[in-house]
Amino acid sequence: MQRGRERARCALPRLGLVYPCDAPAMHAATRIASERLAQPLLIGPRSAILAAADAAGVDAAGFEIVDCGPGATGAAHRAVTMARAGALGGLMKGSLHTDELMSAVLQRDGGLRGARRISHLFLFDLPRYPKLLGMADCVVNIAPDLPAKRDILGNAIGLLRGLGLDAPKVGIVAAVESVNPAIAATLDAQALVAMGHAGAWPGALVEGPFGFDNVISAEAAQLKRIDSRVSGDADLLLVPDLNAGNMLYKSFIYIGGGECAGLVLGAKVPVVLTSRADSLAARIASVALAVLAA
Repeated sequence: MQRGRERARCALPRLGLVYPCDAPAMHAATRIASERLAQPLLIGPRSAILAAADAAGVDAAGFEIVDCGPGATGAAHRAVTMARAGALGGLMKGSLHTDELMSAVLQRDGGLRGARRISHLFLFDLPRYPKLLGMADCVVNIAPDLPAKRDILGNAIGLLRGLGLDAPKVGIVAAVESVNPAIAATLDAQALVAMGHAGAWPGALVEGPFGFDNVISAEAAQLKRIDSRVSGDADLLLVPDLNAGNMLYKSFIYIGGGECAGLVLGAKVPVVLTSRADSLAARIASVALAVLAA
């Protein structure tokens, strides 16, 4: 958070809050502005935004509103158009569905696609882990193949480097820690490790496959006689698919008591995707991460 504030002080970025038509979105807009992380622009139907502000007890007079008709889809396309034109430094999901925003971001003509596949990264602050832990991709890519995983890994390592982590330790996670031809994720892990050895991500240490226990716990790795510099000290976990990643991320939050920040990477501007169940702290931390990524 503090680093985000310091970056924002140099030039307060304009953040498009897309379809902020419920109380949590308006509370987030107020907090973003009061923390001076970004300058929120509220993009959506003016009447619905004002009603949400009234329900939240928020004075909307201090915000710029970009009125774009009654639908969430129109708000998403307007926000993406503004971002493409350079009028916004980032986007944040309001009360519309994720697919409504991401379909506008991902459209081939007029969207925000970059050179690499778009992916998502979470950063977790976990009570029983000694440092921040990244995890990708738990949100965007459903069943990534090897080329997709290569891009997911590249996006995530790029952000970690941008945060000052020059030599991130990466664990490729699967159901088991040995290569098994019947489990495609272990073959992908083997290939990604080979790419790392060949210099695909200079400075990063990429190992795997790991079971979840032996990537998180050095003791578990030692008991299984796994010789690893990543076990117990990983900065980033690459999960095999969205099912595994999504369940693991929610376990971190609801059972593990963690806090997280999340960001869509690989687009022309950073995109904050929030869940309706996300805490205000998670929303604000994600915006701070977006400011640093931009």
